[in-house]
Amino acid sequence: MDSSSIQAESAAADKLPMSALLALAMTGFICIVTETLPAGLLPQISEGLGISQALTGQMVTAYALGSLLAAIPLTIATRGWRRRNVLLLTIIGFFVFNSVTALSSTYGLTLVARFFAGVAAGLAWSLLAGYARRMVAPHQQGRAMAVAMVGIPIALSLGVPLGTYMGSVAGWRTAFWVMSALTLVLAVWVMAKVPDYPGQPKGERMPLRKVFTTPGVRPVLAVVMAWMLAHNILYTYIAPFVATTGLGERVDLALLTFGVASLGGIWMAGKLVDSHLRITVLVSLAAFAITAFIFGVNTQSSVVVFIGIVVWGVTFGGASTLLQTALADTAGSGADVALSMNVVAWNGAIAGGGVAGGMLLNAWGVSAFPWALVVLLIIGFIVAWGARSHAFKPGRRHGDTQVAAH
Repeated sequence: MDSSSIQAESAAADKLPMSALLALAMTGFICIVTETLPAGLLPQISEGLGISQALTGQMVTAYALGSLLAAIPLTIATRGWRRRNVLLLTIIGFFVFNSVTALSSTYGLTLVARFFAGVAAGLAWSLLAGYARRMVAPHQQGRAMAVAMVGIPIALSLGVPLGTYMGSVAGWRTAFWVMSALTLVLAVWVMAKVPDYPGQPKGERMPLRKVFTTPGVRPVLAVVMAWMLAHNILYTYIAPFVATTGLGERVDLALLTFGVASLGGIWMAGKLVDSHLRITVLVSLAAFAITAFIFGVNTQSSVVVFIGIVVWGVTFGGASTLLQTALADTAGSGADVALSMNVVAWNGAIAGGGVAGGMLLNAWGVSAFPWALVVLLIIGFIVAWGARSHAFKPGRRHGDTQVAAH
């Protein structure tokens, strides 16, 4: 075999299974848009169901609650199932419960549908990262996860605004029907392009307590909580925050800027996660903390705020890839269960950000946000800095072994 043939084989071996990974990314896209769609359609849904906007807002709460409660037990219950069957189950769940939401004329049924859509999301989020890792060789796992996570910023920056616009033009029920149609497309895509893998043999399944106490797992979860709580305080109340600079009418531009910057962050994380995971996490936390500090001393300049939003977006974009890679590497054979804990921590931070941000807003106004973020991010930085033995190791990472398709 000549050198050109060897190089061609090597290039083919290093090529990512993009079609399969993008199917996972679309799953994440559907998770995010399904979760946040009611927030952009509050007036229409409120009028359509004959309820207040405050009650309508609980559609988002019900979804988050479903994810929180279901992620860990469902992940444990389905560990022995073939992986593609579990993925298809979550996709079918989105189809069924988005369709019920589109058809429902009563508030109670709508809340039930939203809760179980959240259940599907909780299982999906605990599955996606591990699935992406199994498709590739260990040295490609970071890049594969970056591709699989790209649906998140696309959903936040483009999917949610487009869904909101479509709902306002064609009606909120149409928006949910479109989501159901997308899930059918995704189901066909998954069956055609996503490889199947066996479930975890019973003898290899680590108990929940053992996974949680595995050295390094708790520090990663602590960093997730601190980092995402800081993020969600600012993201949830971005409208009143940017209004202090006279940008109250340009919240859409601020969110678009954040979303585009997040895409850049995912690209950077994909490049750096395998060789410089530890330093990338530390630099991201430090950059976000410095940005928050600058927000605290200067929120009067719209230019400063937009530059800060770019830095914030870049750091957030890579966070999911970095933290889930660290968590899965640390947990080893308990990775799926550990990633379900990540779902709980992440959704807990979303809820906590709304509550904590609301309390800060009522007590001291938006000027308190940057200082709360600085404190949380310093805590996250200290935990990550100290977790060099197991969670955030220096040097090139070494993922688990590749699992062949069955």
